[in-house]
Amino acid sequence: MLEKFNLEGKVAIVTGASTGLGQGMAIGLAEAGANVVGVDYVEMPETQEKVEGLGKKFHGIVANLLTIDPVQDIVDQTVATFGKVDILINNAGIIRREDAINFTEKDWDDVMNINIKTVFFLSQAVAKQFIKQETGGKIINIASMLSYQGGIRVPSYTSSKSGVMGLTRLLANEWAKHNINVNAIAPGYMATNNTAPLRADEGRSEEILGRIPAGRWGTPADVAGPAVFLASSAADYVNGYTLAVDGGWLAR
Repeated sequence: MLEKFNLEGKVAIVTGASTGLGQGMAIGLAEAGANVVGVDYVEMPETQEKVEGLGKKFHGIVANLLTIDPVQDIVDQTVATFGKVDILINNAGIIRREDAINFTEKDWDDVMNINIKTVFFLSQAVAKQFIKQETGGKIINIASMLSYQGGIRVPSYTSSKSGVMGLTRLLANEWAKHNINVNAIAPGYMATNNTAPLRADEGRSEEILGRIPAGRWGTPADVAGPAVFLASSAADYVNGYTLAVDGGWLAR
């Protein structure tokens, strides 16, 4: 059974790989045997060091995913460097907080562009490569608790992450026939850059922790295992599902 989780020889693209969940998943995939292409708007020396420290290869691509302009180049660089691609994790995303009554068009467009538009077009480009290779492949989108719930003061984020769940289902429906599995992970409240304002607010942090059965904020390491599972042959019959990794938040 353990062999089904082995990613030796696989090539994975991970967006938003410089820190946080993206870095945690990149390291997890490398621990399972994959070589990693990290994509972010900044250099990723720490992620590179950790991946290479595990004896795997790392190729960094600095790209602004607020537009879809870099999409094809990401795939082309990956294939040029490693000869193929097997796994895509669409992790890059941003959040903007403001009352809905005052929310600006720019904050709407920026979040929707990176959180859902680029997710779709990068998935499309990678799926075309999977089909060209005739190898199938795995696509993992990063959803959110706000794929299930409304939240407050994050209208574009909630809309985009609800869209990620729906898009995951649609792509799974269309691409399963090509041996492409499309699934998502919905992290709960994680100790990352996105949640720094919440964790800094003592009252709000206590309120959140009070609802999490696990009694703690999640960590990047908590999503690494689910990512390896969905990227591996152990998940070959999992299609269109969004897996909550939330410490029990949704169970309350």
